[in-house]
Amino acid sequence: MGHLTAIVLGAAAGGGFPQWNCRCAACQLAWSNDTRTKARTQASLAVSADDGRWTLLNASADLRAQLLATRCLQPRAGARNSPIAAVVLTGAEVDQIAGLLTLRERQAFTVFATAETLAALAANPIFGVLAPDLVTRKTVERDRAFPLPGGFTAELFAVPGKVALYLEGENPALAAETGANVGVELVCEGRRLVYVPGAANVTAALHERLARADAVLFDGTLFSDHEMISTGTGEKTGRRMGHMPIDGESGTLAALADLPGRRILTHINNTNPILVEGSPERRKVEAAGFEVAEDGMEIVL
Repeated sequence: MGHLTAIVLGAAAGGGFPQWNCRCAACQLAWSNDTRTKARTQASLAVSADDGRWTLLNASADLRAQLLATRCLQPRAGARNSPIAAVVLTGAEVDQIAGLLTLRERQAFTVFATAETLAALAANPIFGVLAPDLVTRKTVERDRAFPLPGGFTAELFAVPGKVALYLEGENPALAAETGANVGVELVCEGRRLVYVPGAANVTAALHERLARADAVLFDGTLFSDHEMISTGTGEKTGRRMGHMPIDGESGTLAALADLPGRRILTHINNTNPILVEGSPERRKVEAAGFEVAEDGMEIVL
């Protein structure tokens, strides 16, 4: 077993950047090929212990494009082959599970998720295209480590959040700690990486876990809570969508200011000004010691 290697397949929130139907300030720059912006696909991470087998953390709708851009995830030998051995899901949002449909050509791998997430997959018959004789679905209990291909371990843990948008109902709990929204902690030879693409709040228990990590990839959806409203692109605050803002007294910069490891913002909405290099917001997060994830970024522990 070697080093734990993580590759950011996608760093954007649902819709990617630029979003296909958006002309917000950041997207306008991206559409005009402004060099201060870089296109990003929807959030996902690929991890390996350097033995040639890879695990995906979430499978975004952009997965095919991400595979084409990532050589180590491409087939290597024989008529049919893939180094993708497993997929770990942090929830059942469309941008977390839609890419599973890309993996439907009778290839063996294992899907690890909570009972709540697997129930959402089971309730939608389209996911039956994943051949049950080849694709194993394994229910994972929170706060219990389980092995992943390659000899390292993972643990799913509760993160304040909500159920997927299409499962909300009229009055969804916005910061519940259930199996519907979880984070992933990976451990390889004592090194720890934590992936939290969606968080409504940072509890004491969550902060304690993040503080043990060598690297944290954390929810950077919106810079300000009213960003969607102020840009005219939506009617909900970030917290109503289950995402804490980056800025503000109770935002991510403040909540994670004292973490000793690398702090990397991911799942970044197309309206977020941190996507523009050199913007005041980008300078603020970088001055606070945070990095902004981009597609293809490699993290080696």
